[in-house]
Amino acid sequence: MDILTNFMANALPGLPPWLPPVMLAPFIGSFMGVLIQRLPEGRPIVMSRSACDWCGHRLGIRDLVPIISYLARRGRCGYCNEPIGSFPLAIEFAALGVAAWAAVTVSPGDLWAACLLGWTLLTLSWIDVRTMILPDVLTLPLIAAGLAVTALTDPGSLLNHGIAAVLGYGVLAAVAWSYRKFRGRDGLGLGDAKLLAAIGAWLGPGLLPFTVFVAACLGLLAAGAAMARGRHITAATAIPFGPCLAFAAWLLWLYGDQIDDWLTG
Repeated sequence: MDILTNFMANALPGLPPWLPPVMLAPFIGSFMGVLIQRLPEGRPIVMSRSACDWCGHRLGIRDLVPIISYLARRGRCGYCNEPIGSFPLAIEFAALGVAAWAAVTVSPGDLWAACLLGWTLLTLSWIDVRTMILPDVLTLPLIAAGLAVTALTDPGSLLNHGIAAVLGYGVLAAVAWSYRKFRGRDGLGLGDAKLLAAIGAWLGPGLLPFTVFVAACLGLLAAGAAMARGRHITAATAIPFGPCLAFAAWLLWLYGDQIDDWLTG
């Protein structure tokens, strides 16, 4: 993503490279909130204006400034005074956290790619937790984006990343098919397989096994935490695996080089 970084540096000389994505992050978070709420319901994303869930009043520009509008209204609708809920503020701060984390971890040339990956993984994770769905409209473009970023930054490894995408899908699709055949019910969705394909496109084949291993460990920790809170967990309990894959991929994207150096050092 050096092209975008260089463009920003030439357009706004003297501006720190981390500042544009960090400033943009709350606005991205606001859009992510729209995706999280509307995609699973099949509601329009672009052609429908935001409105209060209580009174239906269409929101104006002053109501849509991320974080600031929420705090100024004290978390309430400016027209009917009903509580908005914490979700808009949470997703905007989460998107800001992704950008800030990436800014202090990766090089300026990789920053925009890291933010794109992190924001998309966060959106997918939030949707999966709420609905147990990983929408194709996000996972499939994420595959293409991973291959595009690879073609721009390391074209010599494009074939390997394409193979990793195929392997990522094939492995989890095979696991899902086997579970359904032998247990008579779904245990893993093809959305997880498509997400792992996207992760393979971004990370390549070398980090794919580590992604699955870390995600499995995170899944066990999540199940253990749920049991500690008193939730009854059985073999038939549905636990979203997408967030585990997403967080594992995010960690390996940020720290994969250090892990590789540690393993080969």
